[in-house]
Amino acid sequence: MNYAIVCVDDEPVIVDLLSFQLKKIFNTESTFVETFTNPQDVEAGVDKIVEYGISVIFMVVDYQMPHINGAQLIRTIKAKHPAIKFFMLSGQANNTIVHQLLEEGLLEKFIAKPWSEQDLEKALDKFIDQF
Repeated sequence: MNYAIVCVDDEPVIVDLLSFQLKKIFNTESTFVETFTNPQDVEAGVDKIVEYGISVIFMVVDYQMPHINGAQLIRTIKAKHPAIKFFMLSGQANNTIVHQLLEEGLLEKFIAKPWSEQDLEKALDKFIDQF
């Protein structure tokens, strides 16, 4: 495996569904999907993936999570791994913060919950043919 996609949401059913949909969209021979339900484990998990020489293509992050919100998590990971792209998938995001992340170039797109597989595929369109 050369590439990884990381999904972060405190609801296991959400990361399971995202993982299932992403595996249908991306080539699973070269790309794997890593999921986290505890946002406190994400930084170390991403560091470990990168240490193994695997490129994280992008991360899909929820906004409303315990201990840290998605915006804080994006800023933390982006500071250490500036090449990683981020998408936010949320039903409870703060519009001001989302707009700020977009303006600062820290967020590629916002995807509202509930989403369809077509919504996800459309948001990720520019990455699909590359990996």
